[in-house]
Amino acid sequence: METLDRRAILAGGAAALMVPVGAGLAKLGAPLSGASGATGTASAAAALPTTDLGAYLRIDGANDVTLLIGATEMGQGIMTGLAQLIAEELMLDWTQVKVEHADAFAGQPNPFANPLFRAQLTGGSTSMRGWYTPLRKAAAVARELLLAAAETLTPGGGWSLAPGGKATNGVKTYRFSELVETAAGLPAPASPALATTRNVIGKPMARTDIPAKVDGSAVFGSDVQVPGMVFASVVHCPTLGGTVASLPSKPSGALAMVDLGNAVAVVANDTWSAMRMAESLASKIRWNLPADTSSRDSTSIMANARALATSTSAAPRIYETTGGVDPAIALADAAVRLDATYELPYLAHACMEVLNCTAVVTADSAEVWAPTQGQQLCIPTVMAITGLPATAIKVHTTFLGGGLGRKIEQDYVGQAVKVAKAIGKPVKLTWSRKQDFQNDMYRPCAVIRVQAGLDANRNLSAMIYRNVSPSINIQRNTKPGNNPEDTGAVAGAQGLPYAIANRRIEFVPLPADIPLGYWRSVGESYNTFAVESAIDELAGALGADPLAFRRAALAGDPRAVGVIDAVDALSGWSTSSPRSGRARGVAFLKGFGSYIAMVAEVSQSSGKMRLNTLYCAIDCGVAVNPDQIEAQIQGGVIHGLSAAMWGQVLFAGGKANVTNFNNYRLAKAGDVPDIKVSIVASEAAPGGVGETGVPCVAPAMANAYAKLTGQRLRKLPFYPGATMGGL
Repeated sequence: METLDRRAILAGGAAALMVPVGAGLAKLGAPLSGASGATGTASAAAALPTTDLGAYLRIDGANDVTLLIGATEMGQGIMTGLAQLIAEELMLDWTQVKVEHADAFAGQPNPFANPLFRAQLTGGSTSMRGWYTPLRKAAAVARELLLAAAETLTPGGGWSLAPGGKATNGVKTYRFSELVETAAGLPAPASPALATTRNVIGKPMARTDIPAKVDGSAVFGSDVQVPGMVFASVVHCPTLGGTVASLPSKPSGALAMVDLGNAVAVVANDTWSAMRMAESLASKIRWNLPADTSSRDSTSIMANARALATSTSAAPRIYETTGGVDPAIALADAAVRLDATYELPYLAHACMEVLNCTAVVTADSAEVWAPTQGQQLCIPTVMAITGLPATAIKVHTTFLGGGLGRKIEQDYVGQAVKVAKAIGKPVKLTWSRKQDFQNDMYRPCAVIRVQAGLDANRNLSAMIYRNVSPSINIQRNTKPGNNPEDTGAVAGAQGLPYAIANRRIEFVPLPADIPLGYWRSVGESYNTFAVESAIDELAGALGADPLAFRRAALAGDPRAVGVIDAVDALSGWSTSSPRSGRARGVAFLKGFGSYIAMVAEVSQSSGKMRLNTLYCAIDCGVAVNPDQIEAQIQGGVIHGLSAAMWGQVLFAGGKANVTNFNNYRLAKAGDVPDIKVSIVASEAAPGGVGETGVPCVAPAMANAYAKLTGQRLRKLPFYPGATMGGL
C-alpha cells in the first residue's frame, strides 16, 4: 500500500486554492466560501452562465440554484438550514442546492443584513430567527416569477411547480434555467403565499458544507492565497494597554516591519518564519507601558467586584422591577431566605483557527478575505485605514474554524489592511496561538449576588439580583450619551419566566481595562449559573424536589413547562434513580428565542467531579433541521463543560496567564459525557440553538454535585489551574 504523507497532502491542497487578485469570489468557478450541495465538489456548472433572481438566488445552466447568504457559516450549519427554506418554497431536489457567502454589502439598504438588527453580521443565535420568514418570502417571490415566466413563454394558465426545479402545466415543462432570464425581467408580486408543505423543512437534510470540508476543497481564512502574496505575523505589547515606543532593527530574513500601534507586524516569505521573527522581537521592542496595571490585574478586579456586590453606595442600574412590594421588604418577611454570591472568571474564545486575514490594497481599491462574523463592520474598518470609498472595497467571507463571537471583532482585519497598505503587496496576516490567547477580547468576569426568599406557602416571594461585571459598551464607548449597558450584563436574569412576586434586577459596571468581547452565549453564560444555582438552593432549603419546584414556579409559561416535562421523561428523573454513586441536577433557560432544560448526571472519582450523562430537552420553535439542532446542543454541552470544569484566564500586571492549550484545558474525548437530546415539537417561530447549549451545563453540574456530596460550588471553574496533561 502506498504511504500517504499528511504534510504533502496539505501542501498540495493549498496549491490548488490560488485565486486571481481582484476576482469576486461569487464569480469564481469554485467559490472560496461556497459549498456545493450534496455532492460536496466544485460543480462544473458553476462556470456556466448564471442569472440572478433577486438578491439571494442565482440559477445556472445546469438548473442548479445557488443561495447567497449574509450569515456566516462557522460550523453551526446555517448554510444548510437557510438552504432548506428556499428548497421548500421552490420544490428543489437537494442535489440542486448550493450556498455561498455573500460579499459584504456596502450600500443601504443592505439586502444581506439580518432583519433582526439590520446589520450583516452573525451572532447571538439570530441567523435562523432573522431569516426564516424573509428568506422564505424571497423564495416565494422567485417561485411566482418563474411561474409567470412560464406563462409568458407559453400562455394558457395552469402552471405550477414540479419537483426538481421545474414548472409544468401538464403538457409543457420548463426547467428553472430556461425561465430565469424571462423571470428576472418581470415585476415581483407583492405578497405571495408561503408553501404549506414540509418536505424539506423539519427534515435532517445532509449539510451542504461537510463534503467540501472532508475532501479539502473548502476554503478557510488560513487557506486563502493570492498571487504575489507575502506573509505576516504580529507580536503585541506583552502588557495589555501598552504601545510601541520604538522599533529595533529588522530581523535577518524579514521583508518588512510595520508599527501597528499596540503591536508590530513582521513580514516574511512564509507564515512560520514570520511568527518566529515576531516572537523574537517581543523583548527587543521598546514599549510604552501603562503607569498603573491594577485595572488589568485579576486579584484587584475581583476584590473590587466582591465589594461592589454588597455595597450600599454602588448606585446600581436597575433593569427590571416587578411586584407591588419592595423586594427588600418582601425578603425581610420571607419564611426562607437565601443570600449567595457566585463568581465567574474571564474566559478566552480559544477558536481552533487562529485569527488571520488576507488583504490587497492599491491606490484605488482594497480587497479582503477574512474568516469574519462581521462582514459589514469590515468595510468602515478598511475605509478608515485606506481612505477609500466603500464602493472601492470588497470583503469576502471564508469558512471559519470557529467564531464563538471573537471573529466579529476588527483588530485582526485592520492589522492585515495596515500591513498591506504599508508594504504595497498582498499580505496574509496570521496570529500565533500565543498572541491569540494573550490578546483576546475576553468574556467578562462576574460577581453576582442573589438574595431571594420564599413565603409561607413555599412560593418565590422576592429576589434582589445584582450582577457586577465589566461592560462591553462602556469600555468601547460605542453609544455615548445613551445607556451604556450591554445586553449581556443582565441577559438570563432579566425577564425570567419564574413566578417571582417581587424582584429587582441590578447591574453595577465593574471598572476594568481587560479587553472585552462577546463569547458564545454572552450574558446567559454567567447569569444562568447564578440564577439556576440559586433556584436549586432554594428548593434544597425547602427539601423540595428541584425539578418539581421549577415546574411549579414556571406554571405560567406552557413552553417552559414543556421542556421541564420533556427532560424529566428523557432522564427518568421522576421514574428511576441514578446508578449508585451518581446524582442528578437540573437547570433551565429561556433565552435566544428558545427554551431549554438540562439534567446532568455526575459521579466523583479521586475527589473530582465527572459528568457521565447530560440530558437535554429543547423547544426552539420550528425545528428546521433536527440533526443540526442535536449537533449544536452537543457542541454547546462540550463547550459548557470545558468552561465549567477548567476555563479561566487570570491577569497579573496586565498580562494574561494563558499562552496555549497546555494551560487552557478543554474537554478531551474521554471527558465527553453521553449526550441525549429531545427536541420538543413546536410551531412557534424558530429560536436560537447555537448559544443555548452552553449556559445550563455549569449549574446543572453544580446542582448535581451538591446533591451527590453536599458541597455547593458557587465559583467557576470547578477546578482552576488545570492543564491538558492534568485532571
